[in-house]
Parts: sequence; structure tokens; C-alpha cells
Amino acid sequence: MGKHDKSEIRQTKTALAEKLGISRGMLYYRHKKPTADEALKIDIEEVMKNNLSYGHKRIALELKLNKKRVLRVMKKFHLMPKRRRKIKFSKPNDLGKPETKYLNLIEGFCPIRPNIVWVGDFTHIRFRDTWVYLATVMDIYTREIIGWHLSVNHTADLIIEAFLDAVGKRKLAPVYFHSDQGSEYTGDEYLRLLENEGIIISMSRKSSPWENGYQESFYSGFKLDLGETNHYQDLGELIEAVAQTIYYYNNQRIHTTLKTAPVKFRLDREYLFKELGT
Repeated sequence: MGKHDKSEIRQTKTALAEKLGISRGMLYYRHKKPTADEALKIDIEEVMKNNLSYGHKRIALELKLNKKRVLRVMKKFHLMPKRRRKIKFSKPNDLGKPETKYLNLIEGFCPIRPNIVWVGDFTHIRFRDTWVYLATVMDIYTREIIGWHLSVNHTADLIIEAFLDAVGKRKLAPVYFHSDQGSEYTGDEYLRLLENEGIIISMSRKSSPWENGYQESFYSGFKLDLGETNHYQDLGELIEAVAQTIYYYNNQRIHTTLKTAPVKFRLDREYLFKELGT
């Protein structure tokens, strides 16, 4: 660029500054570069927008950063995740029921492959002026929801259909199946189904939901991820939303114990075992 060109640019900027009533130096103003914390804040907000139930630990895993740094920045900019549903540690209605003959056989159990221990439970979802019931089956090795069923009826069929869905997808039954002592899980039809499959039945002690904490924890995050249900037009839309939320949990949502999503954990382990020839 020649001297004449530079002179013309200066004159043009001077004229423009006079027209705008500002100093010529203002035309050279540049926005301040965001600090490292401000840049991280933007990344955290993006993760939180797509993952409603993420706290600082999952956000740190998603961003591959130190969890203490993520927590510090979240506190600095007042970024608060949605609160998870508190897990109930008692079921008063169970206290008057007699104990079943089934013991908790999975306490302290640590399976080393899928299809050793499955756990089952159900929850209720408020939909308009009624309740809808969701039963799920989880493989505790992968934390994956492998079977589920949604119904407007609170009957034994609810949990039976969820169990059959899991068996149909896995093409086999587990060694152990664990649940609480709810009437649905102590009914003759359900117990006979499991016994005919040769499954060892395990149950939490009555009024001890923490002994089935895998499912309790799942429902806590699931309801937060599902969100408000009354904006769905009909039951079909709600079923689709439940299916999408379970898919998100299985395939995308980071599990803090696994450090990844359940399906990815399972596939990674299958590849590892194949490489090891086991």
C-alpha cells in the first residue's frame, strides 16, 4: 500500500469520525477478548442446554475438563443445573406388609459382564388429569435400560411386559432379577414367569428403596430429562417422548459411574473382550 493510499484512508476515517461525532481512535476499537472463564461459561451453558440434568461432574466429563474448575466457573457466573428429584429412603406403606421369602442376593454384588443382574422398578408420570405408569428393566453392569413398558393401568402386566421386552431384546434371561417387594413383584404370575426362566429372584427388604438404588437414581434423572408432560396433545406423543428420553439416557447421557453413556460403555467392553479373546 502506497503513501497516498494510507493518506486517503486516514482522511476517510477522519471524515467519518467527524460525521459521527466521535474521535478517530474510536474507529479502531476492538471488542475485548473473552477471558478463559468467560469462554468456558459459554461452553458450559451449551452443555446445560442440551443436557438438563447435568451437574458439574457430568459437564466436566463432557468437556473433558477438571470438575473443580467447572464447578468454580459455574459458581462464578451463577449457573445452576435443574434440581434432581430427591430419592425417597422409606416407603411407609410397605411397613405393614409381611416379608417375602426372597432375600437381597445382590447387595455388594459387582457383575463383570452383562446379563448377570437385571433390576426392575416402576414409576408414575402425571399426564393431564390422570397417571401413566412406566416400568423399566436395567442391566446393572452397563446401567442400560434394556426393557420398558408404559401403561395407564397399574397392574402386574405393567412389569411383566417390561420384563418380556428386555428378554426379547437381549434374547436371553439374566442370572438374577432384583426388585423391591411391591405387590406387582410378589404376584404369583410374575414370580412364576421368572422361575420358569430359571432366574434367581432377589428382593430388597421391605421399605428399603435404597437397596434398588440403580432404578431409583435412573427415575430421578429421567423425570428431569422428560420435563413437563402436559404440553403433549395425547398419549401417543407422551409415549414418543418417553422413548426418546430413554434413548437419550442409554446412548448420550453420561453416567458418572461409567464416565460415558451406557450403550457406549457396553460396546467399548465388547470390543475390549473381543480383543482380549475372552
